[in-house]
Amino acid sequence: MFDLTPEEARLLLKIAMMAIGRNRFASAAKILAVLERFRPDQAAVACTNAIALISALKFQAAVDYIDSEALKRFPESAMLKAFKGMALLRLNRRDEANEVLAEAARSEEDPAAAKLASDMLVEG
Repeated sequence: MFDLTPEEARLLLKIAMMAIGRNRFASAAKILAVLERFRPDQAAVACTNAIALISALKFQAAVDYIDSEALKRFPESAMLKAFKGMALLRLNRRDEANEVLAEAARSEEDPAAAKLASDMLVEG
């Protein structure tokens, strides 16, 4: 059995993001499945899985994945909460989205996630 170096893991994550950007969701899913096995403790892999589902317009699947898997492993991840809010907005579930986005927007540990979440908060 072999292991991935941190540099190799980062490179694979970047390749997965490029695949998502080119709508090659099956390729991204394969790469992310490998990264899950070697880096199950990295929230970045879970976030990229969420991005892949949202980019593939699978909004309910994104919410389900984030709730059932990702947030169970990374309950404090403001970025996962922001992505959940994004998916809920696309599902027209504004109240639920605002609740999770407001929570993510209060994050002091992840300013990028807080900004993303606050930018998505819906008035009224």
